[in-house]
Amino acid sequence: SRGGGMSQAGGSCHCGAVRFSVPVPETATECNCSICRRYGALWAYYPVGEVVFEPPAPATGTYMWDDRSLAFHRCRACGCVTHWSPVNRTEDRMGVNARLLDPAVLAGVRIRHLDGAVTERYLD
Repeated sequence: SRGGGMSQAGGSCHCGAVRFSVPVPETATECNCSICRRYGALWAYYPVGEVVFEPPAPATGTYMWDDRSLAFHRCRACGCVTHWSPVNRTEDRMGVNARLLDPAVLAGVRIRHLDGAVTERYLD
């Protein structure tokens, strides 16, 4: 876990069927690629083991596109995009949709802007 004593934040989809706990993020990324801008997601990135789901294997549907290296998960009940996970299990990075965290948690988070549509570079 990052920083040892870092506080945790809980998030959930709209209906609560998918719940998770993560360290409070320092930054979150808003990406303008074709899928992220449609999802309206705000990604917080973590090593896979730092994201704890309740239930441990939530009922999500997945969608993959392009090189099929990421699986985008959404709640099967309410449809909220909850996270993405790497398809290659040796990758140790995933993203959770920080918009599912309490707005008070996000108030102190630096939002970075990624030009995923063209340059793959942060604009800030």
